[in-house]
Parts: sequence; structure tokens; C-alpha cells
Amino acid sequence: MEENPISVSRIFKLDRDSKVKAFADVSFSGVVVKGFSVVEGEKGLFVSMPRHQGKDGKWYDMVIPSSKEIRRQLAEAILGAYKD
Repeated sequence: MEENPISVSRIFKLDRDSKVKAFADVSFSGVVVKGFSVVEGEKGLFVSMPRHQGKDGKWYDMVIPSSKEIRRQLAEAILGAYKD
């Protein structure tokens, strides 16, 4: 089975004092997923999945990686693009 590379198709770095440092769009398997966020947390930078707010006021992830490996690959690609 051929590996589908994950690539960052767009990254928008924010120039403001906020925990959210950037937004990113990611491309893989012929699909572009928009709305990933690079966030500064207590333990450093991490990637937040695209989310939407439900009618109950809570936030829900719209993208759920099928494995820890896919989550790691997404984070690695997005954080790498952010640091470049």
C-alpha cells in the first residue's frame, strides 16, 4: 500500500499576543482539511483539530485521526511548517 504524504497547503501565523499562534490547512489523499490550529500550551506547542461549537455551547472536534500515528504525522507536519 502506498503511503499518502501529509503536507501543509497553507499556514497563517498570527502576530498577536494569544495562545493561538497559527492556523493551518492540510492536504492528504487528495483532500484539503482546513482549520487546524497551532496553540501554545503549558508544555509547549501543540496542534488542535478543527472544531465547531454545538448548540449546547460546547466545542467538538470535526477531524478525529484514526490512530496515534496519524495524529503524530499531522502534528509533525503542521508544527514543522510553523517553525519554518
